[in-house]
Amino acid sequence: MKINWGTGIVLAFIGFISFILFFVVRMGMDDSTNHDLVREDYYKAEIGFQKELDAEINANENNVNLNMVRTPAGIKLEFPKDLDQATIKGTVSLYRPSNKQLDFDFPISLSNNHLIIPENRLVDGRWDLKVSWEYNGEAYMYKEKITH
Repeated sequence: MKINWGTGIVLAFIGFISFILFFVVRMGMDDSTNHDLVREDYYKAEIGFQKELDAEINANENNVNLNMVRTPAGIKLEFPKDLDQATIKGTVSLYRPSNKQLDFDFPISLSNNHLIIPENRLVDGRWDLKVSWEYNGEAYMYKEKITH
């Protein structure tokens, strides 16, 4: 049987399409790859994005910025000294983009106007730190991307 140019081109296209479809089906069925969204509540979190922007702007305009310092004990978040630490309420969220099982949140509990995130809670890699708090009815937020 003799194959002409037209038949060869059609066979090459069929081979290429089969090759691509094989990998698409294989990746779609593979359980070791994770195709989840970055966050389970992605759309709900998107709605609150404007509130976060307002809280960040509020912190910058009122000079209520946090200072982050790395210490052997962990990451130290220093709140401004002129704030009454008893009236600060909020949460600290650490988000790990590569593994949602490592994410954790905890309430703000200050001593001497600072808070320490323990070193043993932070696995090496990238973390997104978000501190959101309220002081005298005003919302404030501090965000930082850290590599540990």
